[in-house]
Amino acid sequence: MFTYVLRRTLQSIPLLLAISVILYAILYNMPGGPLAPYLQNPHITPADIARLKHNLGMDQPVPIQYLKWLGHVLVGDMGYSTSNSEPVFQALIERFGATLELMGASLIIAIAIGITAGIVSAVFRYSVLDYAITTFAFFGQSMPVFWFALMMQLAFAVHGIPLPFGYQVQLPSAGISSSDTFDIGDRLSHLILPAIVLSLLQIALFSRFMRSSLLEVLGTDYMRTAAAKGLAFRSILFRHGLKNALIPVVTVIALSLPSLLAGAIVTETIFAWPGMGRLFINALYQSDLALLMGYLLLVAFLVVFSNLFADVLYAWLDPRVKYD
Repeated sequence: MFTYVLRRTLQSIPLLLAISVILYAILYNMPGGPLAPYLQNPHITPADIARLKHNLGMDQPVPIQYLKWLGHVLVGDMGYSTSNSEPVFQALIERFGATLELMGASLIIAIAIGITAGIVSAVFRYSVLDYAITTFAFFGQSMPVFWFALMMQLAFAVHGIPLPFGYQVQLPSAGISSSDTFDIGDRLSHLILPAIVLSLLQIALFSRFMRSSLLEVLGTDYMRTAAAKGLAFRSILFRHGLKNALIPVVTVIALSLPSLLAGAIVTETIFAWPGMGRLFINALYQSDLALLMGYLLLVAFLVVFSNLFADVLYAWLDPRVKYD
């Protein structure tokens, strides 16, 4: 296993390098290029542009510029953010915690609800409950995130949900907290709406994959043999069927990490969540190419890591899977 992980890690290095070349070429050829933030200044002169090109090394061939940039990245220097006036690495790290908090909460919600719904749907297949869960899954897969987020804000933040005895549920519509002091209750109340919105698509995906996978396992010979021996259905389901049914679902869960990070861009923007997704949108509006490059490289690394993580989990869930 260690040899396999080491080999896959080494194979990911040229892949990440190729991705960095493509990203660098795309961002370099954007309108204005790396000088786009400076060109927005109406008082800039051609002499200023020439001086900036020399100071930034843009008067050298593009391959040389890329190699110099790559050399800085390898030592942890991802450039300087013109929109935030701070190093790119520092800007990403400062907001990584908020994004991780939102992604973690969304993933926990998606796994808990999605896997449970998939199991219930498979056990009671073709029932009213199965059709209801399937309808919800189709709703989750087809619902635009931005529209669902706005409706959640309208329902829970603007109007509120009335409860018996005159109580009302009203949640914050934006931000990560109401004050600078840490209050766990306040943080959780701000987290509920964006976490639910971000987890909606994943709940739908996990439930559908879990249902189809568990139905396939329930129809195998060894499951019928276990039932013929007189074992209780609950024991057959949880001790023999569930672990094997989770194998393909693990791939979906592991590969959902990049999609959660991508979905956080829209969610964080709508809910004013101070994470990396909102930082990416601001960088895009202000043509902050260094920050865009740093964020996209982080997403690329997460995609590669997610694939490796899924392969390692295969061997743990299924002893028949061996990596030489």
